[in-house]
Amino acid sequence: MHLRPPAAVLAAAVIAVAGPVVAAPLAHAEDGAPELVVSALPSAAPKPGEVYDKSVTLTNQGTAAVDGVTFQVRLTRGLDFPEPVKGCTYSTVKDQVRQAVCELDTVVEPGASVTTPVRFKALDSALMEAVEYGTSVSGEAPGEGYDDSYRRLTLTADNTADLVAVGEDTEALAGEEQSVTATLRNDGPGWVQNQESDDLPGLLVQIPPGTVAVKVPKDCAPFGIDGPSGPQGTAGKPKYVCWPKDGTLDVGQSLAYTFTLKVKESAQDTKGEVKASSVYDIAPKYDTNRANNTAVISIDLPSDYEPEPSPSDGANGGSGDGGNGNAPEGQAAGGTGATASPSATASTGSTTGGSTGTTTGSTTGGNLATTGSDGTPLLAGAAAAAAVIGGGLVFAVRRRNTAKSA
Repeated sequence: MHLRPPAAVLAAAVIAVAGPVVAAPLAHAEDGAPELVVSALPSAAPKPGEVYDKSVTLTNQGTAAVDGVTFQVRLTRGLDFPEPVKGCTYSTVKDQVRQAVCELDTVVEPGASVTTPVRFKALDSALMEAVEYGTSVSGEAPGEGYDDSYRRLTLTADNTADLVAVGEDTEALAGEEQSVTATLRNDGPGWVQNQESDDLPGLLVQIPPGTVAVKVPKDCAPFGIDGPSGPQGTAGKPKYVCWPKDGTLDVGQSLAYTFTLKVKESAQDTKGEVKASSVYDIAPKYDTNRANNTAVISIDLPSDYEPEPSPSDGANGGSGDGGNGNAPEGQAAGGTGATASPSATASTGSTTGGSTGTTTGSTTGGNLATTGSDGTPLLAGAAAAAAVIGGGLVFAVRRRNTAKSA
């Protein structure tokens, strides 16, 4: 029996999962049917540059032989194959997922097993990664979903990502409306793709006192005591949290959120704060540089301006863009890229290892924040951490009772 070695395979790092994945049911072998199963890969936390080199065993638990096996491996963008292997075809599929499809020229009799290596390299941008690997029960190319013949491993690389808050200083007169932009940026070295509540990257925006938010980006929701407290796009609130719809921030990518503020006649203090954190204002562990996590947004009044108290000044004003927004979604099975929201413009930089930052306010991709062999397909549309239900924002993932950072 001759086995052609399969391609370099697998992943290193993690992407956040918003909910459990329902594995495809494994059909029991009937008389005369093969039933291949693949063993689980061990977890790891590789440093950038390290190569993960393990093997898996394919066992035929059916009652018919398998003549030839198609073995597939998919890696998220922070991982890559160390070198090409004969018998494997390589490609890049949706959301910059690297794929190897290897043909194993072997016969696996009922009760017999065959072992094949799985190898991958962690790139400089590796952080939250996942690997899909295996075949189908019949030895043909795997379909969608996971079962005992096609598995998924999530890994968190030994790496960091630096979230940065950027503010803006502008001018206006009392009674005028003025736009001001708050920006969330990832200075790397790791890319971020996380949808698991507390670690979902977010930008908190404190509206400057003396002003009222009359127009709010659709990617921003009012912020309550410890998280989003209303539909995205709602105007007239003192504090907001904005986030990428799929939890993705490539290295060098910026997400800009522009608010329209009305300056009250009685305005004196016009400075507000912008803070890079998470949707629940719990600083992500991967962001170890906190020095650049805060910035200022302000509207300067003329030096000779003297405020006049006005009984018409209210805490609320204007109307928002609506309550639909781009709320974090629950786990789905799609895998298409997202279109930039008009309320969040993005500028991107290049990621390490050949992957390129997106130009949208968010990027789709599977969520892989938990370690294990179950989860969302790499090409699936990201799972939702929250959904707009009945006009309110309801988060499906329970928050951890963790102390917030200053």
